[in-house]
Amino acid sequence: MQVHCICTHPLMRFPPSSSKFLRFSKHFHSLIAPSSSYSSPNFPCFILAATMSTDTLPNPSHTTTQRPVQVAKRLEKFKTTIFTQMSSLAIKHGAINLGQGFPNFDGPDFVKEAAIQAIRDGKNQYARGHGIPDLNLAIAERFKKDSGLVVDPEKEVTVTCGCTEAIAATILGLINPGDEVIVFAPFYDSYEATLSMAGANIKSITLRPPEFAVPIEELKSTISKNTRAIMINTPHNPTGKMFTREELDCIASLCIENDVLVFSDEVYDKLAFDMEHISPASLPGMFERTVTMNSLGKTFSLTGWKIGWAIAPPHLTWGVRQAHSFLTFANSTPMQWATAEALRAPESFYVELKRDYMEKRAILVEGLESVGFKVFPSRGTYFVVVDHTPFGLENDVAFCEYLIKEVGVVAIPVSVFYLNPEDGKNLVRFTFCKDEGTLKAAVKRMKEKLRK
Repeated sequence: MQVHCICTHPLMRFPPSSSKFLRFSKHFHSLIAPSSSYSSPNFPCFILAATMSTDTLPNPSHTTTQRPVQVAKRLEKFKTTIFTQMSSLAIKHGAINLGQGFPNFDGPDFVKEAAIQAIRDGKNQYARGHGIPDLNLAIAERFKKDSGLVVDPEKEVTVTCGCTEAIAATILGLINPGDEVIVFAPFYDSYEATLSMAGANIKSITLRPPEFAVPIEELKSTISKNTRAIMINTPHNPTGKMFTREELDCIASLCIENDVLVFSDEVYDKLAFDMEHISPASLPGMFERTVTMNSLGKTFSLTGWKIGWAIAPPHLTWGVRQAHSFLTFANSTPMQWATAEALRAPESFYVELKRDYMEKRAILVEGLESVGFKVFPSRGTYFVVVDHTPFGLENDVAFCEYLIKEVGVVAIPVSVFYLNPEDGKNLVRFTFCKDEGTLKAAVKRMKEKLRK
């Protein structure tokens, strides 16, 4: 029996109203599984092609027929994630993957050894729901160093399954159906999907190149007494923007005036290169209305461990923990012990981390500029956004397809991070969380094969 199986994640949006995105989904389906006998465009999420000998298997007692996938209406517009599609194509075409944001190098030995020791010490059963005490304490200690805020590790810190679950628990625990939530586009794809699951009314404000500055007047006209929360991601994925103190002060003032919450995704806080990272919770009057979310994975290059957390005052933590209890309840016990060890790393670790990533950023940015891209500033994260239009392709999806098939490099089309894909059709995202050899090899391919 031969089985070829590609499983992909159901939470990426390709708007049904956009024919080009339907064509995109169909096209990648045919590229990824050309041998599959099932070719319906409504079935991009799971592809199974199998051949088996009838001599070795009994006759089935029932006849199976192909059926359309079933999904709740609140999620039916979300399709296969762009990250899964692009990573699959990278393998198929032997392309260098500068698309998905996971490092191709390992995390620090002292953290891995701490996890191994925890396993050997028998710390392998269910952890306390909101986190083992030592990790909650380490998170509180780290937050005090970074923001100056003193939080209660027992009442104001909740350990989650990565920051994505912190986002989900925060939204599902604090947002009611019909609540208005403001997001800044482009945005991390889980925001819209989770807000849709919560039944939120999403209001999108677009950040535009080159600086991706917050349009303050538009924000003022959008926020109202009906607004329940604003989602902030700083440093910002996918653009590399960092919210300035002036922008955050304005957002804070509007939130206080209109009694609005802030959900602040800060997973790239240690990858702030050109300006100081500011946690919105640290601004006057904001801790009481802010949920701060973070994780281990980005800082320590251990994205597969999925240890995250949410910090919030007790009256907000209650809702977060209620949702968390019925999402994952508890998270990997030995990895929590190791995360506590990681968060107590000396400051020299973070200095070296930033220096290494700034060197990687320089290699990629200089390379992209030499190829002919218009490169926008990346002041944080490990992403760079560029304008692909000098190369004459119709849109970002077409360009990324060409880049994979003809050049052998993977980038991510940024239009998938907008409610209105047209807003991002000229932009693509590259990541530099790869070793220097990989970055230089990708630049070399683009210099040799990419033509205007």
